[in-house]
Amino acid sequence: MHRANRMRPTVCLLLALLWPSLAAAAEVAFVAGLRPAERPAGAPVIVAFKPDEAWRTRALNGIRLPPSGLGFLKDQGAWYTPFDRPGLTGPYDLRGWHDQGKARN
Repeated sequence: MHRANRMRPTVCLLLALLWPSLAAAAEVAFVAGLRPAERPAGAPVIVAFKPDEAWRTRALNGIRLPPSGLGFLKDQGAWYTPFDRPGLTGPYDLRGWHDQGKARN
């Protein structure tokens, strides 16, 4: 048996034992939402949000006459919503986000 083949289990064992300490040594990144009842110090704060016409146009992309059910947009504010971002491509792109010429109105 080659020496390298005999060392393989030893190397694997060492990596398995040392891997958690290597991961712990990495710098911990900021993760929001670990304690939802507490606002983290230094977390970004939206002071004011005034939607302009460009925001409204983007939110209503691919919709001809907005139905009354989209009235929530006036109160949406700066909260995240998947409604004003492109989603899936192909036949699931009902609003034509990925191909502006093919919006299904």
